[in-house]
Amino acid sequence: MQNADFSSELLKWYQDHKRQMPWRGEADPYKIWVSEIMLQQTRVDQATPYFQNFISLFPTVYDLANANQQEVLKAWEGLGYYSRARNLHAAAKMVVEEFGGKLPEVYDEIIKLKGIGPYTAAAVTSIAFNKPNAVVDGNVIRVLTRYYGIEDDTRSTKTRRKIQELANELIDEDQPGDFNQAMMELGSEVCTPSNPDCDNCPIQMGCIAAKVAKTEVIPYKSPAKKKPHHIIGVGIIEREKDDKILIALRPNDAMLGGMWEFPGGKQENVETIKQTIERELKEELGVEVKAYKELMNLKHAYSHFSITMHAWFCKLISGEPKPKESQEVRWVKREELEKFPFPKANKVLTERLMKES
Repeated sequence: MQNADFSSELLKWYQDHKRQMPWRGEADPYKIWVSEIMLQQTRVDQATPYFQNFISLFPTVYDLANANQQEVLKAWEGLGYYSRARNLHAAAKMVVEEFGGKLPEVYDEIIKLKGIGPYTAAAVTSIAFNKPNAVVDGNVIRVLTRYYGIEDDTRSTKTRRKIQELANELIDEDQPGDFNQAMMELGSEVCTPSNPDCDNCPIQMGCIAAKVAKTEVIPYKSPAKKKPHHIIGVGIIEREKDDKILIALRPNDAMLGGMWEFPGGKQENVETIKQTIERELKEELGVEVKAYKELMNLKHAYSHFSITMHAWFCKLISGEPKPKESQEVRWVKREELEKFPFPKANKVLTERLMKES
């Protein structure tokens, strides 16, 4: 199968089988950009309601640029990888201030915006501006390694460069946006990680992995390092005079930056979880507390590690909380917690607290 045949068969298949998505067929580069940022590390079905809500809140790049960060993070709450939202917000300001509210059409310009890497630059410029820039994501890697019978480690930079070169050769210059979306759709819906539907694949005739029955071992990805697991203790300090609860704002340059949380940290080897919380709150807030009752514990996985979080009610013994390791601390009523953007694990705690109020 020649490159032209590959492209034409793929595009014919895509026209007949593409899924309906709220951003498909969209002409507004801003909305295409938002959708591509949301689809980083996120499934289509999960991103869809967030996209619709986000666009209703910030229908133009000007609305996003003029919003405050807390509004943007609240709209992103639950979607994870919050640096995406912070970067999108910062980039929107840059688009308004430096490009007159118009997203740059050229790859070398758009990639300078915060949060836009090679994949997103190629996706947005091809879909929004019809530029022949080929995308390479996990779906495309799977399609092309199987099609060409590439058994090299896909964690390798050399292998990924080779795949990018192949994608660049294959892309349809007349319909680059549709081609890129078709490649991703094929990987997502047909050329799946396990049990691919080869009988219904438009490029099966040229696929080496299908011919030699290696679709279950291609692509090859060397094992990832084992993720560390941390035990975390957080304190829920209730102020006696008004029953308000203390929350802290994470620094913008930290993981989950700009999100609110209940203060706490990692357990050290010789500590009980109660001792962890009392020590961490002294270090973070400069106060003495007594952790006296567990509210709940929960498990949560991040991209590079996992945690078990233990949340305890705490009584303030002495001192006035100060933001020694955060941007800000604030006393809030239980019913006000829903107004603030919390990362997922802390959000579970806020929901429990509001139920018990």
